[in-house]
Amino acid sequence: MLELYGQNLSSRLLLGTALYPSPAIMAEAIKASGTEIVTVSLRRETSGGKAGGQFWSLVQSLGVRVLPNTAGCHSVSEAITTARMAREVFGTDWIKLEVIGNHDTLQPDVFGLVEAARILASEGFDVFPYTTDDLVVAERLLDAGCRVLMPWCAPIGSARGPQNTGALRSLRGYFPGIPLIVDAGIGRPSHAAAVMELGYDAVLLNTAVAKAGDPVTIAAAFGKAVEAGHEAYRAGLIEPRDMAVPSTPVIGMAAFS
Repeated sequence: MLELYGQNLSSRLLLGTALYPSPAIMAEAIKASGTEIVTVSLRRETSGGKAGGQFWSLVQSLGVRVLPNTAGCHSVSEAITTARMAREVFGTDWIKLEVIGNHDTLQPDVFGLVEAARILASEGFDVFPYTTDDLVVAERLLDAGCRVLMPWCAPIGSARGPQNTGALRSLRGYFPGIPLIVDAGIGRPSHAAAVMELGYDAVLLNTAVAKAGDPVTIAAAFGKAVEAGHEAYRAGLIEPRDMAVPSTPVIGMAAFS
């Protein structure tokens, strides 16, 4: 069971709601994935007019928990304002906090992120910060009041998979009791399984599902991969070795001449 800010969840996969070919395909992909949390952009909801209202009604009908995000925000003030509006629109204290620092890589502005997280946490928000894999930044976010961390494994939408496994492993080792959710950069089910095998608690996906040839089928595959990786970690994986180790004992075997 995954616990996030006091809420118990069965699924360890979080899914985004952008970029799908149609709302109907999005809905089917969410169902197929087994996710219990979807991210929703306030910008999409408020700028869509009647269509935005229909989209929100569709999401509500799926029976999933909504995690609003501050996607597209490039300053602390913009992120805070968006978060406050999202709380009013969606009726939740949960917020996925994004403060983008670089237009090309969409890398978080970690300085602004910590500042915004501190302000929002003081206002009663449950902050899910989209961050890098830096240990010091992680510590600052926890000091700011975050109880969940969402490090990237590669730039948003890049589909590269884990780029710095050592850093991800260090985060897990330094913060054994903190829920860690890999957010951004995963492109294949094998990538999701790999980060879950490191001991991560969940994975958040959007582009890898929404832009796939068959979003519904790939969503189901990601759901299975996340669970497989988690079960593998819990089971205890053997460490890689430099030399072969025979699976059949050689001591005590009969010798034939």
